[in-house]
Amino acid sequence: MAVDYDSHPAELVHTGNVDPKIGIDELKLAIPPQCFKPSWTKALPLLVQDLAFATFLTFLAFYAIPSISNGLSREVAWQVYGFAQGIVWTGLWIIGHDNGHGSFFPSKVANHISGYLLHTFLMTPYFSWRSTHRRHHIYANNMKLDHNYVPPRRDDYMRAFWSKAKGVEELCEDAPIVTFFRIVLQQVIGFPWYLLVNITAAPTSLPKKPSKVALGNSHFAPWGSLFRAEEASLVFGSDAGLAAMATLLYFCGQHIGSGTVARLYVLPYLWVNHWIVAITYLHHTHPDLPKFEAESWNFIKGATSTVDRSFGPFGFVSRFFWHDIIDHHVCHHLFSRIPCYHLKEASEAIIPLMGDMYHADKDSMFLSGLWESFTKCQWVEPDANKSGNANDGKLWYKGGPSPPPEVRMAQRGWYFLPW
Repeated sequence: MAVDYDSHPAELVHTGNVDPKIGIDELKLAIPPQCFKPSWTKALPLLVQDLAFATFLTFLAFYAIPSISNGLSREVAWQVYGFAQGIVWTGLWIIGHDNGHGSFFPSKVANHISGYLLHTFLMTPYFSWRSTHRRHHIYANNMKLDHNYVPPRRDDYMRAFWSKAKGVEELCEDAPIVTFFRIVLQQVIGFPWYLLVNITAAPTSLPKKPSKVALGNSHFAPWGSLFRAEEASLVFGSDAGLAAMATLLYFCGQHIGSGTVARLYVLPYLWVNHWIVAITYLHHTHPDLPKFEAESWNFIKGATSTVDRSFGPFGFVSRFFWHDIIDHHVCHHLFSRIPCYHLKEASEAIIPLMGDMYHADKDSMFLSGLWESFTKCQWVEPDANKSGNANDGKLWYKGGPSPPPEVRMAQRGWYFLPW
């Protein structure tokens, strides 16, 4: 059975309620009807805006930066370009994300063409990612079936350390410098690593048994563990697009120099990876948000156990370039077919109905939020002090040192290399 992209998740799994009088239907009725309607007149200007900024920055960097005579100033200019272009490209990736949900354009064909081209340009396998991301939206925060940011339990967490400690209480905290470099590692290679080995997914979330062969759990494997047989052609098509993009970059390097290509493309590409991980990690990881045992989970519990953020000084960036996805992620999880340009209006309509099930952290700055989540959200277990009942199926984040990522991957048996 293929992935169902058209039905609302509440039609596919147990729905649940916000309270006895408010369920998914009541939330939907509170949202203005136009919020569910993709619009050419709203979508096209956003896409053109982002493409125009990206083109302007590319030409400015290509023609202006090499003419800077001072070597240090020239290198600083390249770094500023990479940062700025990374912000713009992240906005393009977010548009591709909406294309994957079928929400950006009124046309399904236009969504797929746009999403495929944008994500391929940013080295993301569009159809492969779309498949696992859809399953994440259906089963968000389900410890057994979610595809993103599924944390280890106490025993799995302990086994991730080569230590004789008898309990987590005996583990030493990471030195701040160690935590810093672990965060940098996550931010730089986290997204490509996820695409390569699906590292943050629950092993029981896959259509097939997890593979122990090279790239067997990869988004690039048409017949791997992540996809059903009927999806193989779409995965292959995604791979072909990435191969074409890599070839294009190679020929550009032959024509204008590999160093120039590295500065024009690789620098902002690394920033895109950083922002994708930062945005998704902070939306789904917070000390006050639970995960759920499969037996106690329902769609509304999972969707509302995400958190709306605001990145402080980046507030303007998130609203203008990242199309409101930072500030209104809870609404996006409840109704993923609402286009990003309608999210603010839709979110403001349902927040008053959600009561304590709505979560937002608009006070934490970006870096402090990242540090808090990384140090306080390493593993989960029941906590009667937070739930009032240790048997309610909620699992709460606990802090501790970060396991070496290669150990965590090996512990799951999700190998990147065949040995």
